[in-house]
Amino acid sequence: MSKKNNPISIIEESFLSLKKYLETNINPNEAVFTASFIMDLQKETKQILEICNVLNQDADFIQKINETVNPVFSKGLLLKAEYFFLSDIIDLYERESGAKNEKQQFVLAYYYDALRNKHFADENSVNELNQLVFTENFKSLLLKIKNENKIITSNAQQNQYLLPEILSEKKNTKLEEVLIKYQNFIHSTFGKKFENTTAFSNYLGLNLSKSKTEKKEIDILPEEDTLEKVLKELNSLVGLAEVKKDVSELINLLEIQKKRSKQGLKNVEITLHTVFLGPPGTGKTSVARLLSRIFKHLGFLSKGQMYETDREGLVAGYVGQTATKVNNAVESSLGGVLFIDEAYALNQNGFGNDYGAEAVNTLLKRMEDHREDLAVVVAGYTEPMKVFIESNPGLRSRFNRYFYFNHFTPAELFEIFESFCFKSDFIISEDAKEKLTDTFDLLYKRKNESFGNARVVRNLFEKCIQNQANRIVKIKKISNKVLKTLTEEDIPEPKETEQKVNLEIKDKEV
Repeated sequence: MSKKNNPISIIEESFLSLKKYLETNINPNEAVFTASFIMDLQKETKQILEICNVLNQDADFIQKINETVNPVFSKGLLLKAEYFFLSDIIDLYERESGAKNEKQQFVLAYYYDALRNKHFADENSVNELNQLVFTENFKSLLLKIKNENKIITSNAQQNQYLLPEILSEKKNTKLEEVLIKYQNFIHSTFGKKFENTTAFSNYLGLNLSKSKTEKKEIDILPEEDTLEKVLKELNSLVGLAEVKKDVSELINLLEIQKKRSKQGLKNVEITLHTVFLGPPGTGKTSVARLLSRIFKHLGFLSKGQMYETDREGLVAGYVGQTATKVNNAVESSLGGVLFIDEAYALNQNGFGNDYGAEAVNTLLKRMEDHREDLAVVVAGYTEPMKVFIESNPGLRSRFNRYFYFNHFTPAELFEIFESFCFKSDFIISEDAKEKLTDTFDLLYKRKNESFGNARVVRNLFEKCIQNQANRIVKIKKISNKVLKTLTEEDIPEPKETEQKVNLEIKDKEV
């Protein structure tokens, strides 16, 4: 986001690069900070900017965290990670009681200049900077910084520390790094240390005890749910013709099994455990949620909830902890579906241990212990999942049902875009439809196994909404039709979208 489009006011000149320092009577020998201290701040803030740069490449994360911002404050524009980092830093600064001394004020000013202006004060100007922090000009500008850079949320109940909160929700691996950087800020500013990340999380009031490694139950059955309602939801999903056929045949098989049992006939044991194969964004999680409800309505599961997890939710870093995490996940899934996304990662050992194998073996045992009231669905890319299943005889014997999820066709991608529009009260002009059709044709032609399908469509939709907002924001009298309509001008060029999608895929693969 360029500064000219930024909704937060910006001081025209970098704060600590002011050349007109006011003279004071302070003796350089009485300096409150040294050149080496400034160099330490430079190193720390450059590392923070590197973290923010990675987060800014994650479109899902940026969209999610921006949804927490009051739209009056953001004016419909997406704020970068740096803005949220700075806002949290200001909150950390202000929560420390008492008057702040000049050194503490300088640290906050330095973080502002680094995060907002990419400017790093010159350690060779330490004498002048030591004079600057005692001036009224500095103190008034610091007050302006604090007032204009605290992000206002749309929900008064939202935790004020947005960055770690959303990182936790999104299972982002940068969470721990961000928390460490926050602790470093408090230590360099106030000299306060924390025993560990948990103690610091408690200090912030963050509920990270159920973080990315300890997901909660999701998708308890809706009230008055029926098999007919579930099947209607399944059939309303865009595409997935092969998957819908597989689910229909499975339902037929299970219903006949029930009738045979009522007649006292013997049945072949049928496993509910299933492998979902295919690229991201093709509806694997959505279908797993529906399957959990289908199994409940057919009487093969007692509750019908779904519990979603992944390698980080099952594998610990120390001996003995992995089995505990797997057991907790299974306990939360009993009576429903345990959905393990990117399950092949359990065999991808990059840390010099074999705790992934421990997770698999523990899971296999629990699947056997609870085979009457537990369904496990493992999902991921086709080839890695096949290798994963073949890697263990226990997996091969328990997973013999495969659902294949294919890439959406250009027409289906367009239909998904239309569904986003319908849900959000937007309509598409004819010239915009033509441009979108060209876009989806190009994306489908250039796709690879990592192509995000519906996720790509959602990101494009959100980009179009942002473009429309920028186009019409200055119109004084806006009609309902103008507010609702996406025009050709709002749709990015097809080649631009295709290049962005492929760049994001390469970044994730690095």
